[in-house]
Amino acid sequence: MPGQRKLPSRDELRTWREFLESTEVLRGRLAGRLQHDTGLSTGDYTVLLALSEATDRRMRSSELAAHIGWERSRLSHHLGRMERRGLIGREEHPGDSRGAQVVLATAGADAFAAATAPHLRAIRELFVDALTPAQLTAAAEIAAALRAHLQDDVAG
Repeated sequence: MPGQRKLPSRDELRTWREFLESTEVLRGRLAGRLQHDTGLSTGDYTVLLALSEATDRRMRSSELAAHIGWERSRLSHHLGRMERRGLIGREEHPGDSRGAQVVLATAGADAFAAATAPHLRAIRELFVDALTPAQLTAAAEIAAALRAHLQDDVAG
């Protein structure tokens, strides 16, 4: 039929499943190592990374949610847990009472700094060391092509 896209071939589906299953195993192993080595979840690390790179180590919660690709409700619940652990704080936004700012606390900055080297070592061991330089280049090209395609898909 016109306009109907054809289905993936058997080989394309095999490639898809290999990609999907391998990335799930990799994500699980990285998450487990991060939790074991540092006591931080991948969600904690993602939030702490974004805040550590933000101007004045603070972001509006809506901006943070968009930046890390989370729904606001998921972020709100996660921030509550992080706040109870002293990793972040929440403050009213100056001049705008509608939105709160999420602020990186000293304990959060310390936890992030302590977690960075072990996390980067795990990335090296579990991802980088498994691939040749040519495969790393190809992986970067594949990731960029997928991201561009998915962004075009959303925009279109």
